Amino acid sequence: MRGFQFSPWNLLLIIPLLVLITSLFNSDGPRLFGMPFFYWFQFVFVAVGVLCTWIVYVMTKDKPTSERPDRLSVDELDEGDVK
Repeated sequence: MRGFQFSPWNLLLIIPLLVLITSLFNSDGPRLFGMPFFYWFQFVFVAVGVLCTWIVYVMTKDKPTSERPDRLSVDELDEGDVK
């Protein structure tokens, strides 16, 4: 067993897990532009979720999706069957 290893995909778990803990933001104050804390803090969760998704995209866009090389040739990828 290797222990805990950080993966950028772990960032995508932050928002759903925090939203489940409603006691963190289940209050009326402080108000922002007349909006109760419960509502504007959920908007903050949306922004943080978008930020986490962007960070995961940037950190993983250059990584290969599989470890083994692609063994298909150009002829095998051709849509038409030429004989």
